[in-house]
Amino acid sequence: MGRTIEKVAVSRGHHIQSISDPTFNDNQENISINGADVAIEFTKPASAIMNYSACFKAGLPVVSGTTGWLHNWSQLKEMVELHNAGFFYASNFSLGVNILHKVNEVLAKIMNHQPDYKVHIEEIHHTEKEDAPSGTAISLSHGIENMHNSYHSWILDNQGSINEIPIYAKRENKVPGTHTIHWKSDIDEIMIKHEAYSRAGFATGAVLAAEFMIGRRGIFSMDELLDMKQR
Repeated sequence: MGRTIEKVAVSRGHHIQSISDPTFNDNQENISINGADVAIEFTKPASAIMNYSACFKAGLPVVSGTTGWLHNWSQLKEMVELHNAGFFYASNFSLGVNILHKVNEVLAKIMNHQPDYKVHIEEIHHTEKEDAPSGTAISLSHGIENMHNSYHSWILDNQGSINEIPIYAKRENKVPGTHTIHWKSDIDEIMIKHEAYSRAGFATGAVLAAEFMIGRRGIFSMDELLDMKQR
């Protein structure tokens, strides 16, 4: 993702101030953020909060696509308030995926009146992805929970109770990301699906978010960027 984001940013006329990537054997102490307007952070759950904190202390807004750390969301909010910082988070920066989120919520609301249909979510990602299920799958689950009266939580790779949404996570070589929501009855099945063909869509969304965050304070999401807030 980092290399793809760099290519997209440069193609849009931006200058990369510095890159911190352990695969390049960078000395973290020598990474300078002087003169930067915004940081784009795609790393790992274990280091995300620490990275946010360092940027906030330096007065740098952050755009993050790292998933698997949301159990620390309250800590993140406190840091943003403490430093009067700017933070943009999305579990998925693809325009298509964010449209999928909206369609998912509409369908879940309709299904309140169709009790014969039961839902489950399937996600497929590359083998290097460490967290499971994906942050996007969890967000899709939350969308269903918010709009459907019968579902209150999700469960990984298990049928669970009637109030839990099963999420099945698969890891395959060179799969950028596929998410499918299944509503199944005894007589038929309705599916909505998003399949990414490359990482370019995610990278473009992240760079657009970085452009959006310059000079902003507070916490933002793809809803604000794409003006998808319900009015």
